[in-house]
Amino acid sequence: QVQLVESGGGLVQPGGSLRLSCAASGRSISSYVMGWFRQAPGKEREFVAAMRWSDGSVYYGDSVKGLFTISRDTAKNTVYLRLNNLRPEDAAVYYCAAARPPNRVVRTASNYDYWGQGTQVTVSS
Repeated sequence: QVQLVESGGGLVQPGGSLRLSCAASGRSISSYVMGWFRQAPGKEREFVAAMRWSDGSVYYGDSVKGLFTISRDTAKNTVYLRLNNLRPEDAAVYYCAAARPPNRVVRTASNYDYWGQGTQVTVSS
C-alpha cells in the first residue's frame, strides 16, 4: 500500500501561483508513476501532470502545458506541482495519484492505484 498526503491548496487570485505537495509513504515508489489530476464540480477528472519516478520523465496535460511544473524530491518521496499564472478555470480539487507497474499509460485516471484525499484550489479575486 502507498499512502499519499497532499497539501498546499488554497485561495489565490487570478495570475497567482501555488505549489502543491504530495508525500508518499508505505512502500518504495521507485518504479511508480506519480500523477496529478484535478476535478472541478460537474466535470470529469482531468489529467494534469505525471512523473515517472525511475527516470524523471514528465508528462503534461494540454491545458496546463507551459503553465504548471511537476518536480520531485526523491529523498522525501515527495512530488510537487507548481501552478503558475492561475486562471479561474484552474479551480478544482487536485489529487495526487500513484500508478504501480506496468504503468505505460500515464494520462488515464483508471490506471492509477492509489489516490490522495485531494486539495482544493480556488482562483478568485
